[in-house]
Amino acid sequence: MKRGRQEAAARSSRVSGGVPVGVLSGAGERGTRARVARLILEHGPITAAALGERLGLTPAAVRRHLDALLAEGLIEPRDVRPIGRRGRGRPAKLFVITDAGRSAFEHAYDDLAGSALRFIAERVGEEAVAEFARSQVAGLVERLAPTMRQVPVEQRVRVLAQALSADGYAASASQAKSGGEQLCQHHCPVAHVAAEFPQLCEAETEAFARLLGTPVQRLATIAHGDGVCTTHVSPHALAVRRKHAPPGESPDDA
Repeated sequence: MKRGRQEAAARSSRVSGGVPVGVLSGAGERGTRARVARLILEHGPITAAALGERLGLTPAAVRRHLDALLAEGLIEPRDVRPIGRRGRGRPAKLFVITDAGRSAFEHAYDDLAGSALRFIAERVGEEAVAEFARSQVAGLVERLAPTMRQVPVEQRVRVLAQALSADGYAASASQAKSGGEQLCQHHCPVAHVAAEFPQLCEAETEAFARLLGTPVQRLATIAHGDGVCTTHVSPHALAVRRKHAPPGESPDDA
């Protein structure tokens, strides 16, 4: 188990979309560069002069960090549209974060989360990781449970998909060919961490079952290399039959 975690950690620290994850982490020169990138992420578009003023850096230092971030494809320049008469000299440029830059930040957070969970697993144990995972999805259950109690059962999967999409999971709901419904999540913000700690996926699946009031089964996950996280949701009528079936009797025979 420990070797598997080490391999997963190595994979997550390599390259995402051609961007080295380590470029936004570390101390010293790289740490300052990460501060420049974060400021552009949070306050961009922003000029080099504004960056230097906020961070207390000389124009030469700012330019050095900007050139490095540009070379890595983490930021890109945009020309400032002049208002009124243009003065002498070159027009100032604004800098914005790129999609690759956002991805690098996401993976830097993934690395921190993975390190924290590895620490918990080694110092406290696997059950502590599972408890942490359940605590993370408890907010979703608490937030949606009142709504689910008021929504007709045939609309619950769709409502859950909408809530997940609002949280960044790009979810959708559809009828399953085999009966029941299918909940798909086309994006997973914690996929790289979940690849190492499946307890995150397991806790989420348990939360879905509680919210929907019917058994669910995970068929595929992005964390395990599938293109989409797919969850089969059993028909609510089947859940009711199972609940009221006499002991030892199959609900299909009821």
